[in-house]
Amino acid sequence: MKKVLTVVLAVLFVFMAFGQAKKITVWTSEAQVPILKKLADQYKAKYGVQVDIIQVNFGDIKSKFLTAAPAGEGPDIIVGAHDWTGELVVNGLLEPINLPEKDKYFPTPLQGFTYNGKLYGIPYAFDGEALMYNKDYVTTPPKTFDELIAMAKKIEKDYGGEVRGFVYDFKNFYNSAFAIFAYGGYVFGTDKSGKINVKDVGLANAGAIEGMKFLKKLVDEKLLTSGDNYNTMDGLFKDGLAAMILNGPWAIPGYKQAGINFDVAPIPTLPGGKDPKPFFGAQGFMVNAKSKNKLFALDFLTKFVATKDVMYQIWQSDPRCPSRKDVNDIVMTKDPLTKKFADFLGTYGIPMPNVPEMAAVWGAMGDALAKVLDQGVAPEKALADAVTQIKAQIK
Repeated sequence: MKKVLTVVLAVLFVFMAFGQAKKITVWTSEAQVPILKKLADQYKAKYGVQVDIIQVNFGDIKSKFLTAAPAGEGPDIIVGAHDWTGELVVNGLLEPINLPEKDKYFPTPLQGFTYNGKLYGIPYAFDGEALMYNKDYVTTPPKTFDELIAMAKKIEKDYGGEVRGFVYDFKNFYNSAFAIFAYGGYVFGTDKSGKINVKDVGLANAGAIEGMKFLKKLVDEKLLTSGDNYNTMDGLFKDGLAAMILNGPWAIPGYKQAGINFDVAPIPTLPGGKDPKPFFGAQGFMVNAKSKNKLFALDFLTKFVATKDVMYQIWQSDPRCPSRKDVNDIVMTKDPLTKKFADFLGTYGIPMPNVPEMAAVWGAMGDALAKVLDQGVAPEKALADAVTQIKAQIK
């Protein structure tokens, strides 16, 4: 029976190959475009299937896909974060994937793309944030935030305010979660079996409030300013005008290209000796369940992209921590920066929940951060309002 099914599928694939245009469309963000275009050329040369790589801002991929895919439009494949999985699956937009050599991948990235026991994405990397510092200004990175504050102020004074001592995209919940979680805040609780309980939202508890007060201190100390965002931070660091930032391994190629003399260290401990607990996530490839080219898309991913050689090529262009164990083994001996990120995240990272209810969290917590850090709203009120909003959206 299994042999008959295999033959039928093979015939179906050949029929489809001659019955429609051999083309796959991929939506991806800027970091992956160069390598995916190179891989697309390799794949076309070998298999005769065209792969069009379309750049979409990372923050827009999921929302545009949610609009386009149900209408039978949009890409055949998207490249994105594991926490999108639940929302896209419950909307019927992701195709399950039978991944060859599954045992060669780390369990956590695979779990990130697994929903209700099925795998919906092929992870190529996992990542999160650490302290990145310009060695022209910082010789020994700070181990505590008290040290960081003192060091940042001294740098700004020494350079007459032309160099920022510390800057990051602090009103983005992904980037500031390290402080919220450090003191005991959490997004969703879990039951005794470890299953996520979306009715238990821990973003306004005593720990979350304490973490928000710490972030407010960074603003009150005038280290962070209202206009700070990712582009501000990234541009300043590339121009050599920021001493310390919080960023992830996706930024490494740009900083090397800019000629910055930089290194990576753990995020410093917070007041009270609290360890930072930043989000970390997996990045991967997902197939549009509504696509007319699903067979081509699955073939491209499982027989080509998921191989050791191709995954290594992807790492060379986008140096995040590899999800394949055999690629990771190579990388750990070749690149100290990637190894540091992997070590840090393995020590203190918190995986982003991949349930669809996570979609309600980002906007509400971004609003809470802006209210407290820009508008002077009390942390207790801003966080309570955020949790009320999250629960209302979930309900």
